Amino acid sequence: MSFISDLFKNHKMILELTKNDFKAKYLGSYLGIFWAFIHPTVTILVFWLVFQFGFKSVPVNDYPFVIWLISGIIAWFFFTESLGNGTGSIVDNSFLVKKVAFRVSLLPIVKILSALAIHIFFIFFVVIVNWCYGFEPTVYLLQLLYYLFCLITLLLGLTWFTSAIYVFFKDTAQMVTIIISLGFWVTPVYWTFSMVPEKYQIFFKINPMIYIVEGYRSSFLYHKWFWSDMPSFILFWCETCLFLIVGVFVFRKLRSQFSDVI
Repeated sequence: MSFISDLFKNHKMILELTKNDFKAKYLGSYLGIFWAFIHPTVTILVFWLVFQFGFKSVPVNDYPFVIWLISGIIAWFFFTESLGNGTGSIVDNSFLVKKVAFRVSLLPIVKILSALAIHIFFIFFVVIVNWCYGFEPTVYLLQLLYYLFCLITLLLGLTWFTSAIYVFFKDTAQMVTIIISLGFWVTPVYWTFSMVPEKYQIFFKINPMIYIVEGYRSSFLYHKWFWSDMPSFILFWCETCLFLIVGVFVFRKLRSQFSDVI
């Protein structure tokens, strides 16, 4: 409750820090913040060209491959951007760490909000592309708010943990990059979960991003409500609560030493 209270109390400063962080990433480049949208768009185009024309990918569950792909991959983009940048959030804002009045645990949120601005753009982008293919927006899109909440909650626990560890162990950033790379291939971003034999599916479902990616596709394409798969719902929230507890514990344990190390 104290954390939520501080969110509202410092919302103006958080928004200002988010805006400055967003600008700082592309400071000095000719295209500026447009690079934030160009890179994910080019990545989507490359995947589409490779799998649609190179490997001759067929429609997935009767949906054109390109809209099936982008409906899930935008969630992965948001996750990787937020986790990668959130890991360095404490060190990147070291000048704030030494201010006694500032709540340091808010810093990972700044990175998440910075990535959220781009993510919202791509949600509208996917809606428009799907519409062009004949798949009109439906009421199921409203549950994207739920899956977005799930994703942000998951990211909070993870970034509190990684950002605190990174202050003392700089190799954390490289380890996170490796985990993200491996995570991409074990998450059904460009392959379908039905390809996994049923007896092995439980091992894949331990990956919480499967719940998010499939949830995005349920909202855009499959038209399934999130409560229709209660086992996945329960598993995801058990894991996310565990990540939150561990993240909060580690962050609070190490927070008092941040200013001495940075």
